[in-house]
Amino acid sequence: MTEKLTEKISKTENEWRKQLSPEQYQVTREAGTERAFTGKYWNNHEQGRYHCVCCGAALFDSETKFDSGTGWPSFYAPAEERNITEDTDRSYGMTRTEARCARCDAHLGHVFPDGPKPTGLRYCMNSASLEFQPKGGGR
Repeated sequence: MTEKLTEKISKTENEWRKQLSPEQYQVTREAGTERAFTGKYWNNHEQGRYHCVCCGAALFDSETKFDSGTGWPSFYAPAEERNITEDTDRSYGMTRTEARCARCDAHLGHVFPDGPKPTGLRYCMNSASLEFQPKGGGR
């Protein structure tokens, strides 16, 4: 079993609102979803790493990103499994697997069992929940 992050980040609603844009807040703190093909990373092909926009935790590497055709950034595996938690989401009359940042509990998107090999998973993420660091750029 993968070890969970121990350093949890907790802020008040007001602190999150000051740190995040309205769209980032709506997606990450209220479990919202950006419209398909509108996020800044759905068609990003640069090499680098995607971090949580709220706390900076490393979430995904560009090596696992693939074009799912859905209009959202999609990955077949997290950069570090311990940085992502999964919960059952029963909103909107569906049962889905929600992905959250293990460090700050930010809503990232959902995980589906229709991804490519080697995992067969599709981590369908919201660009608004991510901050991209190009390869060679430090965080």
